Amino acid sequence: MLKCMIKSAPLFALAALLVGCASPAPKMDYTAFKESKPHSILILPPVSESTDVNAGSGVMAQMSYPLAEAGYYVLPVTLVSETFKQNGLSTANDIQAVSPDKLRKIFGADAALYVDVTKYGVTYTVFDSVATVTVKAKLVDLRSGRNLWQGSAMASNAGSQNNSGFGLIGLLVQAAVKQIVNHATDASYPVAGVASQQLLAAGRPNGLLYGPRSPRYGTD
Repeated sequence: MLKCMIKSAPLFALAALLVGCASPAPKMDYTAFKESKPHSILILPPVSESTDVNAGSGVMAQMSYPLAEAGYYVLPVTLVSETFKQNGLSTANDIQAVSPDKLRKIFGADAALYVDVTKYGVTYTVFDSVATVTVKAKLVDLRSGRNLWQGSAMASNAGSQNNSGFGLIGLLVQAAVKQIVNHATDASYPVAGVASQQLLAAGRPNGLLYGPRSPRYGTD
């Protein structure tokens, strides 16, 4: 057994070296973003891959705040939704298929945020239930149709349960209570807020640039 471990040591060392030398994510090209200088952003209803009916609205409702904090004027979500309904568009797929030029004519915004929700919901296990939200987005210039920025983020409430000192019965009771709460409420909604903040907060590596309403505009 010891001989096998000794023979395997170089392989483990090589694996550790490969992990340690993993190349960082390539730096995003902000040339088009800086040339566009968007002041106003239209958030389009998210296309969702989740079976949870709350996914699209749960994510969209929490994206205005980080964009406003970043320094952009964000068109009111309720106004946008009602305008689409008045124009006969009720599904996210149909809305995101509208041309940038037409969106510009209807709303007058400089750019639109196209959002995809790839995961939204709660996963149940014996000892815990975890709400996870994964989103990705791209910012498109409505005047030129150019892609200005894109990114993704994931958040969950895993590890929020304090398991210390309760034993097996305590763990089961805590898990049962948490599952009841998660089932009775939209446990993914606050997690979607965290994911939205991680995705859209300005100043992060490969994140959005600061907008014209921010005191840090032009510093990134």
